[in-house]
Amino acid sequence: MPPDAAIDAGRWRVQPARAYVSRAKLYGVALKPGQKALVLEADLTNRTAQSDKAYFNVFKPDGIDLPDSTPMIALARDSTLTPELHPGMTERMAYVWPLAGNAAVPANLSFGVTAEIFKPRDNLYGTPGWFNPYRLGTVTMPVADLPESGS
Repeated sequence: MPPDAAIDAGRWRVQPARAYVSRAKLYGVALKPGQKALVLEADLTNRTAQSDKAYFNVFKPDGIDLPDSTPMIALARDSTLTPELHPGMTERMAYVWPLAGNAAVPANLSFGVTAEIFKPRDNLYGTPGWFNPYRLGTVTMPVADLPESGS
């Protein structure tokens, strides 16, 4: 997928904006001494009819050793951590994965994109919902290495 394209990923429409490595505290996410962070900023639009924050598994960096595969996610405009995104409203989100300070990060990195399928009736309860996450594709982004001072 082209890095600047909007992608329909089931309940989310996503558009990756930029990726970088930071050694400074950003978006309210404090790093431990000797850590740096891999950051992916993306515009997310909730395509559902209710506020939601089920966006943790939408992006996953490929080919890099993550101490924790679950990112910290913040609203870029005010650093709110894990906010609910409202229907039809696009927000810039920052996915932050802490890394060891000496971890190698390639100049171009692929991020897997996970989508879900909407079912009007699930098999167990007969209720609507988003199910069956699957890997939709991959977006490869250049990764900037920011100086100590931040973004």
